[in-house]
Parts: sequence; C-alpha cells; structure tokens
Amino acid sequence: MRDFAKDFYQSKAWKKTRRFVFERDLGLCCRCGKPGEIVHHKIYLTPQNIDDPSVSLNVDNLETLCRDCHAAEHEGELPTDRGLTFDENGDLIERSGIS
Repeated sequence: MRDFAKDFYQSKAWKKTRRFVFERDLGLCCRCGKPGEIVHHKIYLTPQNIDDPSVSLNVDNLETLCRDCHAAEHEGELPTDRGLTFDENGDLIERSGIS
C-alpha cells in the first residue's frame, strides 16, 4: 500500500467492507481456493480513485485472495510500503525489524 491509501485502510468503512467480502467469499481465495488473507481491489486504488466509493468500497471490485495469488497479481510489487504489512486479520500494522 502506498502512502495515499494509509488512512483509507484504517477507516471503519474499509474494515466493514473488507469483513463483508471476506465472509461472502467464505474466507477462501477466489482464484485457487486456499485460505484467503487479503481482500484485493480488482481495479487498483490510485490517488485519483481512492475517494470514489464505486471503486474503493464496491464489493464487485473486491475479491479475497491468498498471499500467493495476491503476490502473483502484483508481480513483485510490495502490497504495502516497506514499513507496513497486514496482520492475520488483514489490518495494517507496522512491520518489525525494518532497517
């Protein structure tokens, strides 16, 4: 996640939407069926569209993915900046041990 999205991923609206999508997808990766961990935006968030709920909070634009499928989707891009990561609940947290 990039700096412009930090506040969005901490918002109540995102957490509620993320929980709904995760439950809708039965906690499974929509691509391979393994346990899912990340709710992914099919249309990637940008500074231009992050405030547009038809993109950022639209459940039709979201899918649950496992870490492997999410990494494959982004082809080597880090899903967060170097100092942040997601915990087991999908909440954004500071990454420990960054030098």
